[in-house]
Amino acid sequence: MNKRMFIDDNLDLFTVKDKSNGHGRISYAEPMTESLPKRSARVEHIAAGLDIGTSKIAVVIAEIDEPGPFKIIGVGIAPSEGLRRGVVVNLDKTVSSIEKAVSEAELMAGVEVSSVYVGIAGDHIRSINSRGVVAVSGSNHEIGPDDVRRVIEAAKAVSLPIDREIIHVIPQEFIVDDQTGIKNPVGFSGVRLEAEVHIVTGAVTSAQNIYRCVQRTGLKVRSLVLEPLASSYSVLGEDEKEIGIGLLDLGGGTTDMALVFEGSIRHTAVIGLGGRNVTSDIAQGLRTPLDQAEEIKLKYGCARMSPQNNGEMIEVPGVGGRHSSEVPKSLLTEIIQPRIEEILTLAKREIQRSEYADFLNAGMVLTGGGAMIEGIAELAEEIFDMPVRLGIPCGFGGLVGMARSPIHATGTGLIHYGIHYKNEDMHAASQDESDIFNTILNWMKRLAKDLF
Repeated sequence: MNKRMFIDDNLDLFTVKDKSNGHGRISYAEPMTESLPKRSARVEHIAAGLDIGTSKIAVVIAEIDEPGPFKIIGVGIAPSEGLRRGVVVNLDKTVSSIEKAVSEAELMAGVEVSSVYVGIAGDHIRSINSRGVVAVSGSNHEIGPDDVRRVIEAAKAVSLPIDREIIHVIPQEFIVDDQTGIKNPVGFSGVRLEAEVHIVTGAVTSAQNIYRCVQRTGLKVRSLVLEPLASSYSVLGEDEKEIGIGLLDLGGGTTDMALVFEGSIRHTAVIGLGGRNVTSDIAQGLRTPLDQAEEIKLKYGCARMSPQNNGEMIEVPGVGGRHSSEVPKSLLTEIIQPRIEEILTLAKREIQRSEYADFLNAGMVLTGGGAMIEGIAELAEEIFDMPVRLGIPCGFGGLVGMARSPIHATGTGLIHYGIHYKNEDMHAASQDESDIFNTILNWMKRLAKDLF
């Protein structure tokens, strides 16, 4: 039987700056040089979200004070140097980045965290929809929690390659006899129970490498969460989820997609292009180092040609000690726009391949660091031919000014996820590291059996 895996996460100390996005001013974070005083030695009801991205490691620490919204008390960001397209390629560098982000978030919060919810993405992620059917076991034909568990197990009994494991099994709806559209069937009467679920799978080794990196920092993994699923909790409204909406999380190495309809995720996908591809194009097109290209993108980047770009000049540092030069801002836009169009076009094709292209009545939401490029929402509206808005995390208090940025959609969403699933995933939250390693051991046994 496939097991689910779980993990946590943390953030870096930073200051807030403003940037135009075509609709007004939005905030983004940069590292702070000064430290903040500690609030207390220890605070109960603490949750932390760890966004392990290709370009950054971001950590959010929150204080849970039910029944009100949680309060952000610490945020941290560190450059990510050990990942490529969402997959760990250097353990030591990844561990170092996680430690830096966590320590800065802990310094800001004045608390220490012992476990985190961890986001997972990358082009190794795959998803399918499945259905399970069971007979109701009760003598009076009343559906109970055991029946729900059995039908979920039946739905997740799909054939998977030997190198893949299930990360999420997300119920979409239940069917009792011929009655459809049921969200919670417990208490209903019937003889036949069906479940339609969305199954997200990932490469076992990729998930295990993320787990190892977190473990080596001294943190425990509470839950491993698909990043677009986490982001959906922080940037999508309940009304949007009900009538149908698409979420596009533009990260550094990949662009993650989730299509939501009638309150449930119906389709997920990963596009193997992201913000780093844009940065690389700028570096090559303007003949400037990658770190300078990233700064130019953040400061002057625009995804769509506009009259405001005409005539404005920007300074471009040279490579290898060469002199700086000035180029028109319109040239920078000419470099950025084709790559953004490519990413959005690939996303549109993925939507059209799904069964839910005609159900996105609320349009699309763009989030993640790549969504902060000026003019990207207008360009996306032209390509998708539907309303598009920028996804800003919400539903929390505390350090709102620091966390209300698209780059923290996953971090804050991981905490939303943890609160939402704290009861449903209680069995998984108690999973210790031996369970994770047993998952890997079972995979190795299956591989050996197939090979020999």
